[in-house]
Amino acid sequence: MADTEPQESVTIQELAGRTGEERVSEWVEVTQEMIDKFADATGDHQFIHVDPARAAMTPFGGTIAHGFLTLSLMPMLSKLTPQPKIAGMKMGVNYGGNKVRFLTPVRSGSRVRGRFKTLELVEKRPGQWQQTVELTIEIEGQDKPALIAEWISQLFV
Repeated sequence: MADTEPQESVTIQELAGRTGEERVSEWVEVTQEMIDKFADATGDHQFIHVDPARAAMTPFGGTIAHGFLTLSLMPMLSKLTPQPKIAGMKMGVNYGGNKVRFLTPVRSGSRVRGRFKTLELVEKRPGQWQQTVELTIEIEGQDKPALIAEWISQLFV
């Protein structure tokens, strides 16, 4: 899995004019190894995540990713999404979220992708822009997404 190369270079003002456009990432497999490492990092070793035998006896039919693991795939999925390079971009930082909803569990071995739609990109002060993006993480072969989130970033140019 390689980073998707930027297709073009745009100014932040040009990007602001593209509000409502949607971008879709490549598919990424959520492996049991990823789930186990996330459990170790967070201390959340609930059996539905890390014990395949016990999890198989639940309505999930096997282990599932932590909801927060699914959400934390956002940076990876973003890197795997065709998007323009912002001219003069110095850095971007997470600012927070307006909402997050976990709709469908992600089974170990499933593939997911991100669907990103810019809802708003406004200049807060000179050189500092606030971007609000709707993120939908889809599960291959499922009608209902894994999650929908509205995420806010600060972009500095």
